[in-house]
Amino acid sequence: MGSVHFENTAAIGHAWILSSPVPEEALHRAQEIAAGAVCLAGHDVPCGNCRGCRKAAAGVHPDIIRVCRETDRSGKLRREITVGQIRDVAADAAVLPNESERKVYIIEEAETMNLNAQNAALKLLEEPPKTVIFLLCTVNPDLLLETVRSRCLSVSVSSGSTETSGDGEKRAEGFLKAMRSGEAEAVWRWIAKNETNKLDETASFVEAALQGTVDMLCGRADPGRLTPDRLMQLERLLEQCTEYLKVNVNAKHVFSLLAVHAPADESQPRRMGETS
Repeated sequence: MGSVHFENTAAIGHAWILSSPVPEEALHRAQEIAAGAVCLAGHDVPCGNCRGCRKAAAGVHPDIIRVCRETDRSGKLRREITVGQIRDVAADAAVLPNESERKVYIIEEAETMNLNAQNAALKLLEEPPKTVIFLLCTVNPDLLLETVRSRCLSVSVSSGSTETSGDGEKRAEGFLKAMRSGEAEAVWRWIAKNETNKLDETASFVEAALQGTVDMLCGRADPGRLTPDRLMQLERLLEQCTEYLKVNVNAKHVFSLLAVHAPADESQPRRMGETS
């Protein structure tokens, strides 16, 4: 993933959505943009050498604020970013930067903002302070309100490596081949051999498998022994897996879900944890 540079801090837009199936990639890009916003060089920012850039790299710059899910009293991470957190951001955004021309808020896992939080964020994005930049990091921008997305510059962040994507496509080909055979044992054998505990690889596989299923539904690929009803069931199941991955469910659980439901002829896949 190449580094980013801007002519000056004023050239950095006030709101960005940075999306990647690998959360660390989106966060890394956000940190680069934030460094550019607090760079003191004046041009071709971030320079990487000034006091602002060094503080940004060390994670101690007072004008770069990270917003993420909080923990509850037991120390467990909450499911959502709350409206209270975004209201705190709004109040703080009205205060001028400490050391730089711009103040940056990096909202991690922006898709976890609940509806009220997103609406509060929307008000900020509609009338942002001139000295503030918002960087929304997400694995899936479609979970953000369209009104939020329309007010941000959307960038898909990628490392440029095709290894994970290619591996996901190969996994999807093998899985769909087993599904097309119509044999439950073939699906179970494939899952036992190919399941992984890596979220990024699993997300790549599920995305490719979903696209392959859609291609079969639309007549662009041979469905084998899969009937239109079974294809619709498979599509819903893969969409369900996608939803789980958005909230960082353990990748093994996704493959367990496939093992239980993919070979079965059901009108609707059961939710994880449900029993028949």
